[in-house]
Amino acid sequence: MRDSLRGAGRLVVKVGSSSLTSADGGALDVDALGALVDVLAARRLAGDQVVLVSSGAIAAGIGPLGLTHRPTDLATQQAAASVGQGALVAAYQAAFARHGLSVGQVLLTADDTTRRRHWTNARRTLERLLDLGIVPIVNENDTVATHEIRFGDNDRLAALVVDLVGAGGLVLLTDVDALYDGPPSQGGSRRVPYVGTSEDLDAVTIGGTGSSVGSGGMVTKVEAAGIAGTAGAPTLLTRLADLAGALAGEDRGTLFAPAAATTGSRKRWLAHATTARGRLVLDDGAVRAVTERRTSLLPAGVTDVVGTFAAGDPVDVCAPDGRVVARGLVTYSSGELPRMLGRSTKDLARDLGPGYEREVVHRDDLVVL
Repeated sequence: MRDSLRGAGRLVVKVGSSSLTSADGGALDVDALGALVDVLAARRLAGDQVVLVSSGAIAAGIGPLGLTHRPTDLATQQAAASVGQGALVAAYQAAFARHGLSVGQVLLTADDTTRRRHWTNARRTLERLLDLGIVPIVNENDTVATHEIRFGDNDRLAALVVDLVGAGGLVLLTDVDALYDGPPSQGGSRRVPYVGTSEDLDAVTIGGTGSSVGSGGMVTKVEAAGIAGTAGAPTLLTRLADLAGALAGEDRGTLFAPAAATTGSRKRWLAHATTARGRLVLDDGAVRAVTERRTSLLPAGVTDVVGTFAAGDPVDVCAPDGRVVARGLVTYSSGELPRMLGRSTKDLARDLGPGYEREVVHRDDLVVL
């Protein structure tokens, strides 16, 4: 499995803020950034394609703004990102140029992956950059993203980019060398070298938050590995110092195997890239029909509508107890649905017209979670 990363052909590498900034988080660590670029450039010059998902814009802006720590309010985060993004990309441009390579900046918001047309446009841009021999540097567009439309951390973004570009592997770089079965700072905690299935994590205590300059933690990295796994890509979790050895096949870090069975790209997009705009609550019979028989969702099985959404928006499909069982693209707006609840499509067509003889969510636009 570790050899599969050596032959991945196309690789997505995500590096966190804590790996790229000084100990106090107030400036870019140019030496660390250069060490990262040296490894990735060697990979690129050997014939593979590399997409780098890089945090660090906000952290790089902390010093120039005269701040002492990562800001917590959105406006100051956006200001720090505006200042820091230029410094970050300039540093990458200079480092890759030493190897005769060029970079291209790609800034994304969650909206670019939530909306299918934006998703397609982002894929086209990244594909063209790779075809032209450019190393794309991807980051969340922190200067305009709001709390409501954020990825939350670049781990999830990197996993979605794996699917966007059809990468053969994902590397998540962090400030610890691997996943451990307990807090790494505690004696007796052991490195987990390989995660084959989710059951391998049952005895693992996955902790908490990221560093003072980052926004992610080990939980988000395990989740990202799961998202990449559904696209058929293995994930390597390690630290920058061990990257070269790990990519050469050495037993470093933690390797997450891809999922045994994968879904189609469209359904992976529905499951992982979309943000639900509302909720549909079903009766027990409809839950069984959707989750077991994989049928379309009809108005007769819907008991409640929560939220405000338009036709074509993604919605969560819920059991009577509120548990989310699926996600799909709804064919009616939240304003239309209440008068349709519990009624058959034939009744709706007779009373409201033939345009109402259709599913609430078609099975081709529905993914069971």
